[in-house]
Amino acid sequence: MATTSPTFLTLVQPFTGVVEQLPAAAWDAPSPCEGWSARDVLRHVVTTQRDFLADHGVDLPDVDLDADPAGGWRAHAAALRDAVTDPEVVGREYDGWAGRTTVGATLQGFHALDLVVHRWDVATAAGLDERLSDDELTFVEERVDALGDALYSEGVCRAGVEPPADADRQARLLARLGRRTAG
Repeated sequence: MATTSPTFLTLVQPFTGVVEQLPAAAWDAPSPCEGWSARDVLRHVVTTQRDFLADHGVDLPDVDLDADPAGGWRAHAAALRDAVTDPEVVGREYDGWAGRTTVGATLQGFHALDLVVHRWDVATAAGLDERLSDDELTFVEERVDALGDALYSEGVCRAGVEPPADADRQARLLARLGRRTAG
């Protein structure tokens, strides 16, 4: 991966930045993820990270995303940061769906993708215009290509949609992930 590629931990900060911007009423607004509010998207990100780490012997504390979504995310992000800066944790090997891998590789290869795409989902639910950097777009394109058809497995990602005719790079990429944009 190119040295300019964002890492899992560097992607936590922009996700936090979006979470911090949401007013209380926006958490219940519908997101681009069909049937999910902004809060549901946040809960998905937290839950999938917690469950994945718990499956590999790392228990993160429960957080309250109902009363205070931003505070719950901050607490989760702090615990997450502590866990994933431990070389023993990120180096822990296991047999994944594509063969032998490590916790760190899965965080970087899959959960980092979630941080970028779901950051856009949460921002969009709140009416924010979240722009992904060129490095983030390249990273997502590479991950989507690497995941291939597995990306569209049940419960992972919706099938792609046709982007608007005047779509920019971000809108075209998001369309590959089943998200409709204004262009």
